[in-house]
Amino acid sequence: MESYDFLVIGGGSAGYAAARTAAALGKRVAIVEGAWELGGLCILRGCMPSKTLLHPVDILHHARHSEELGLRGNEIRLDMRALQAWKRKVIDEFAADRREALESDDFTLFRSWARFAGEDRVELADGTQLRAERIFLGTGSKPNVPDLPGLADTPFWTSDDVLELDFVPSSVMVLGGGPIACEFAQFLDRIGSKVTLIQRSEHLLKEYSPAAAEVIEGVLRQEGVEVHTGTHVEEISAPAEGVRLRFRKGGEVLTREAAHLLNALGREPNVAGLNLEAAGVELAGGRVKVDAWQQTTNERVYAGGDVCGPHDVVHLAVAQGELAAKHAFGQSGLEPIDADQRLSVVFTDPPLASLGLTEAELKERGVEFVAATYPFADHGKSILMNAKTGFVKILAEAATGRLLGAEIVGVQADSLIHCLSGPLALQATAADLLKAPWYHPTLAEILAYPLEEIVGKQKGNSRS
Repeated sequence: MESYDFLVIGGGSAGYAAARTAAALGKRVAIVEGAWELGGLCILRGCMPSKTLLHPVDILHHARHSEELGLRGNEIRLDMRALQAWKRKVIDEFAADRREALESDDFTLFRSWARFAGEDRVELADGTQLRAERIFLGTGSKPNVPDLPGLADTPFWTSDDVLELDFVPSSVMVLGGGPIACEFAQFLDRIGSKVTLIQRSEHLLKEYSPAAAEVIEGVLRQEGVEVHTGTHVEEISAPAEGVRLRFRKGGEVLTREAAHLLNALGREPNVAGLNLEAAGVELAGGRVKVDAWQQTTNERVYAGGDVCGPHDVVHLAVAQGELAAKHAFGQSGLEPIDADQRLSVVFTDPPLASLGLTEAELKERGVEFVAATYPFADHGKSILMNAKTGFVKILAEAATGRLLGAEIVGVQADSLIHCLSGPLALQATAADLLKAPWYHPTLAEILAYPLEEIVGKQKGNSRS
């Protein structure tokens, strides 16, 4: 039986980060990856292909709606096959880099599926058994198919299918109101599909503030997406052509039909077939249970990324993989990942970004804080760009002005939020940030206004 210091199951963002870190520590590392193509979810079917598609379509939308800026000309036409060719070119380059790294001499790569055969052993699809001092689970996630009446019997798309579209669907019904649902609803609407979005919660993007979610919902409605929130699905069916959905909303029963159905009801950890019981690895809420060091209920086994969460984002998966490998081999001076520095982005147009703690979390913890908000509609650079939708909001500790959280919904929010992520990690105060120059006119300059308000509230000893 072949033995390794560190064995990684899954070659995505978390698994590769863990393997790379262990190899840098001088350990003998093996990676087991059974997917037909190397690269992982982010590169092949997640962040990179979706954003590669969204960006050109955003350009198309603004080119078609810029007459107020004096831009007039011939109709710009979208070529879906050319768009897919561009996506494949971009993604092939990313995937080639990851494939080259995984196939390097730093690791032993097994192209196979694996299942646990004991606390320190895995069995490959061909019966080969491998042993390791430490094992890392990075098997990622898959689209969630909830138990909705008729869904299992109705043909539907997942995000994987939308990523491969080479034609413009006439109409699409989108189930869900999270980031994937909102991003693809806008994408489909902008390429020319009639889109209906059905969400169970009272507002879209339920993990974000209602105020920020309302901005995104308003944009979707304005662009032509039919949005229904606060719904209860009663039946999903497939008539002779297309799909039909009957749902209850506010005491009224409504029916909508479309040519296609997109199931965008989130993702679930990819744990089926791993035989976790053989290794003594337990689940909690469907995810692999881990401690602050990414260690599972089996001290030999670690996990990171979507398979354990708590948030399915790449930078967290990478940090978890690195932390796990370092902890597995006793590196000193480690600190757990700080959950209070949570950073998330929704890539709608405009995007929505959130950092740190929310107002609801601060109130729940009994933390005294001050909050300040400033609208893009009153900011010079965004006005001259005709990008006046949305706002920035900053939360700070009442006594000290130390940054605790922020929310930005508006033009380039996905980049602007990083003006605050470093300072928040370094426990900077609003006054600290105002010591730096804020160039005029720039989008980043908008952050100076709520920072000034926070300092003013501190001096007045105000509370929010």
